[in-house]
Amino acid sequence: MAVLGIESTAHTASAGIVGEDAEVLALASDMYRPPSGGIHPREAANHHVEVLPGLVERALAEAKLSEREIEAVAFAQGPGLGPCLRAGATVARMLALTWDRPLVPVNHCVAHVEIARVLSGLDDALLLYASGGNTQVIAFGAGRYRVLGETLDIGIGNFLDKLWIALGGSFPGGPAIEAAAKGRTELLPLPYTVHGMDVAFSGILTAALAQSERGADRADVAYSVEVTTYSMLTEITERALAHLGRANVVLGGGVACNERLQGMVRAMAEGRGGTSFAPPKRLCVDNGAMIAWTGALAHRAGVRTAIEASAIRPRQRTDLVDVPWRPAFA
Repeated sequence: MAVLGIESTAHTASAGIVGEDAEVLALASDMYRPPSGGIHPREAANHHVEVLPGLVERALAEAKLSEREIEAVAFAQGPGLGPCLRAGATVARMLALTWDRPLVPVNHCVAHVEIARVLSGLDDALLLYASGGNTQVIAFGAGRYRVLGETLDIGIGNFLDKLWIALGGSFPGGPAIEAAAKGRTELLPLPYTVHGMDVAFSGILTAALAQSERGADRADVAYSVEVTTYSMLTEITERALAHLGRANVVLGGGVACNERLQGMVRAMAEGRGGTSFAPPKRLCVDNGAMIAWTGALAHRAGVRTAIEASAIRPRQRTDLVDVPWRPAFA
């Protein structure tokens, strides 16, 4: 089985093709980078419209497949930025119609879970999902992925972008903050905002900018923000593990590529007798291969949609999507 997946939820347009057992046959991606400030949804969508047809061609060439060998076309239905989602869905619909193939809707967050799950081999693991618009601790139960904890305001990635841009940097903020923080040891006081298994970042943003205005070195701000926020994410992940009596964690999302965050979660999991796993960077960030793999699982379980019923769902939550390819009480 070869399935094509289209990812277009935010800044990245991507086409991926997977075969049996999540073998990534091809992955072609192109990231929209705004000239200044953060992402403008309409401009990002225009970028996706321009590059996606070429990315699909590149993916087919890399996989050495023709469209006749593609069994289904999967697309990210949500959550995400409406114009960006619409761009990817339109391309997917066109391909499904032209090739006469089933169209399979995929939840972007579930796709991060599934690619991490298959690569790690850890079926019982929690997922710490840390990306631009999403920050969640997720576990499977009763036929769906359940959100045990999440951000109460903005996603960790959006927080890092806003902070770095306000400090005079450019988008994306996460990798730049990680680079600036390396080797620093000056921990500035910042709010530590954990509510049970939920977190909040807006107050930390205000406090970090205030530290900068008082003359704090930008690199020290970056270090302090990383230590504070990633400690918060590690704490709520450990609390969720204790609640469920589990020990293993997988990570997903662009922010999960951060070495400090991975190290904190690894130390926590190993201290509890478990382990942690993060996919390689190209499969941890937004990518078409994770959409293709989750689409393959859904397709095998009989999930598909008619063109007229394939509307995007920008606010689609992880825990509102049925997962028929897993036993309901696994």
